[in-house]
Amino acid sequence: MGLLAITVEGANDYINTMLVDTEDWLAADEAKKERLLNRAFGTLKRVYPKYVIPDKAVYEFVNVLAIAYNDTNRLNKHGISSYSITGVAAFNYKDTLRSEDEDLIPKASITAIEEENGVNIGGRRIRRTVL
Repeated sequence: MGLLAITVEGANDYINTMLVDTEDWLAADEAKKERLLNRAFGTLKRVYPKYVIPDKAVYEFVNVLAIAYNDTNRLNKHGISSYSITGVAAFNYKDTLRSEDEDLIPKASITAIEEENGVNIGGRRIRRTVL
C-alpha cells in the first residue's frame, strides 16, 4: 500500500502554507515524518475504506498526529498523568489522552474526503459494538 502522491515534501508545503500550529511537524526528523504520514494514511484508509483519500486529508491529519505524538503528549497518551523535571518544569494532565488515532481525525480531513468523493460522511464514524 504505497502513499502515491503523498510525500514529506508535499506535507511540508501544505502544513507550512495552510496550517497554524506547525511546530511539532517541523521539529520531527524525516524518518518520523515518514512514519507519521504512513500512520495518517493507513488510519484514514482503514476508517474510510470505500473512499478515495485525498492528499489534503492526510496532510491535515498528519499534523494532528505530529502534535499527539510529540514528546510531551506521547507520555500523556501512554497514561502518565503528571511528571516534573526538577528546576525546569512540571506537567500535569487534566485527563489522559488515551484515545485511538481515529478519534483524532480532524473535521478538515473528513471534509476533504467528502469533497473528493461527493459524499456526506457528516463526521460520524461507524463503530462496532459487541453486545
